[in-house]
Amino acid sequence: MSNPDSFIDEVTEEVRRDRLFRTFRKYGWIGIVLVLGLVGGAAWNEWSKARDAARAQTFGDAVIEALDLGTAEDRRAALAAAPADGGQLGLLQLILASDPQEDKAGTLAALEKAAADLDLPVSYRDLAVLRRVLVGGGDLPLAERRAALEAIAGAGRPYRPLAEEQLAYLLIEDAKPLEAIEKLSALMQDQDASGALQARAAQIITALGGTPPQTAGG
Repeated sequence: MSNPDSFIDEVTEEVRRDRLFRTFRKYGWIGIVLVLGLVGGAAWNEWSKARDAARAQTFGDAVIEALDLGTAEDRRAALAAAPADGGQLGLLQLILASDPQEDKAGTLAALEKAAADLDLPVSYRDLAVLRRVLVGGGDLPLAERRAALEAIAGAGRPYRPLAEEQLAYLLIEDAKPLEAIEKLSALMQDQDASGALQARAAQIITALGGTPPQTAGG
């Protein structure tokens, strides 16, 4: 019985090898493609990293060289010519908008463009909105400033407390001191408000004839 059993086992094993070989010949190309895909993907990833690093370095060098130039006009011209794409374009707009005393209209335009640049992180866009309101001041309609600030004063937004502070100042400008005191008092009890912001709020509340509440930290 052992010889026939052994023979059957050998035949079965041979059949299995034959099936495995045929399967490999039929589907083996899939494994090869997968291996090539993994190798190619890794190579592409490394190339992309090297390309992005080189692009960032080129952009950084151009910005540094531009900021070292003597006059504001030369700096602006050099910055405008800096090689930039994607999020770098939005960041470049913020840099261009850093000197409002030289060109207020140009600064406001640059900040507006940065605020609308969806390639820029939310923190940069919100900062551009906040800075545009501060730079524009009374040159911008109060309703426009309020709408801009309310858009970045939502929960979880990076500059929410600062936007709320500016909204309180707009209430003062709009001759609504009691509402301003209420908003500033809420800010003083806001865990996200910095100590400096709370101190400013207390000073304004006092100046408006109110009594500052106890701060969140005290």
